[in-house]
Amino acid sequence: MTTLRDAAMQSKAWPFEEARRVLKRYEKKDPDKGHVLFETGYGPSGLPHIGTFGEVARTTMVRRAFEMISDIPTRLICFSDDMDGMRKVPENVPQQEMLHAHLQLPLTSVPDPFGTHESFGGHNNAMLRRFLDTFGFEYEFISATEFYKSGRFDDTLLRAAEKYDEIMQVMLASLREERQQTYSCFLPISPTTGRVLYVPIKHVDAKNGTITFDEDGQELTLPVTGGQVKLQWKPDFGARWAALDVDFEMYGKDHSTNTPIYDGICRILGGRAPEHFTYELFLDQDGQKISKSKGNGLSIDEWLTYAATESLSYFMYQKPKTAKRMYFDVIPKAVDEYHQQLRAFPDQTPEQQLANPVWHIHGGTVPASDMVVPFQMLLNLASVAGATGKDGLWGFIRRYAPGASPETHPDLDAAAGFALRYFNDFVAPTRKFREPTRAERAAMEDLAGRLAAWDQPADAEALQSMVFAIGKDHGFEPLRDWFSALYQVLLGADQGPRFGGFIALYGIDETRRLIESALAGQLVSAEA
Repeated sequence: MTTLRDAAMQSKAWPFEEARRVLKRYEKKDPDKGHVLFETGYGPSGLPHIGTFGEVARTTMVRRAFEMISDIPTRLICFSDDMDGMRKVPENVPQQEMLHAHLQLPLTSVPDPFGTHESFGGHNNAMLRRFLDTFGFEYEFISATEFYKSGRFDDTLLRAAEKYDEIMQVMLASLREERQQTYSCFLPISPTTGRVLYVPIKHVDAKNGTITFDEDGQELTLPVTGGQVKLQWKPDFGARWAALDVDFEMYGKDHSTNTPIYDGICRILGGRAPEHFTYELFLDQDGQKISKSKGNGLSIDEWLTYAATESLSYFMYQKPKTAKRMYFDVIPKAVDEYHQQLRAFPDQTPEQQLANPVWHIHGGTVPASDMVVPFQMLLNLASVAGATGKDGLWGFIRRYAPGASPETHPDLDAAAGFALRYFNDFVAPTRKFREPTRAERAAMEDLAGRLAAWDQPADAEALQSMVFAIGKDHGFEPLRDWFSALYQVLLGADQGPRFGGFIALYGIDETRRLIESALAGQLVSAEA
């Protein structure tokens, strides 16, 4: 453990770099506090998307790294801003007309369009918690509605009333002149309609802890405590840090310009701003930012329909400071790279292991990979095997790896099911076969002839060398054009696995017959 801890203190893996910053902050700020608090914030204005999950996953990675370098206890709070008013209706939920009738109500006061929970905010909170529980995250969940109404936030809200002018000075400097005229950091909850009111505040009474405002021509006064008033979201961010004494929070690049505001308000309210980590945004297939209200990009459930949870965690670990296009076509690569890292882990030095994504995914207790067949290979096998279930794929897998079975290789068995689903939903509808050129036909006829004469074991490397030699013999330059031709003519795809491995898995005779069928024009595309 000492060796690993020493290595962790020097590791350049981003979770360890963040963990060391948190440790340094803790030692300087309050060594008697007794724990380090990590927080993630969530706005339940729409169905949770993968970016929300990614924030918790990445924060958990930093938390695990911190626990490697320190014995200080840690906590992780997932905070839901479910008291926020519903400003627009998400496009990907039912009962649009009903929801439009409840605009500006706090999300926990909006009826659930799915009819399963007491409110829309409650429904979205439950979805998020289910996702987090699926991944085994350890966290404490806090609802803003409960936080405000229970009085847990009261001391901070009273302090905000005392420091109202200072907070407003920070906020007004960031607003356009027109917005400055009506802005207040306090948003009253209408005692008549229950809606969140965006109205000017006429008076803040710090001594009594109240605000005075007009609603429909009537002057009203409300206490800032007890959930009758909420903070605008930017002041709320900083106030939450002060109230909870947060040590670390990460958020997307779109928040980065607000960091001085969050920090300033936290300090005004007597807190010390936490360590921050800003990550790049997730993009959909068109390069647009993923949005809860639009429902574009992948959902967590959609990813888990086609791959195991660990592959999604692996995707989240990679280059958090780089924008990621997140669509279905990233899944196969993530699955195969995750298992490549699992296989590499046992033979790595402690330094290399701490830089390996799987250490951060599994918290140091890294399992062995049983994926003797890559996910991409399973997809290609599904393409040519015509199998309607896992049993068909397992017939080929057992021949390639005689010791494998669904019982001994459960991850491979699950991956076979995922691959069939992925192939049927995404590959089959779009694959497009083409006719070979004269040169390609000659090379493929040569390949079929050599396979017919093959009298050695079905060794993937030996078969790959033979395919490679055929490409050179027939003058393909660059040689990748030869492999591209094989994928396009035989599999209806632009790329594929190492072809020698494909032959070993699919079978020598089966591959020969596949080539003969293609040359005879018997393979058809989805468009045909």
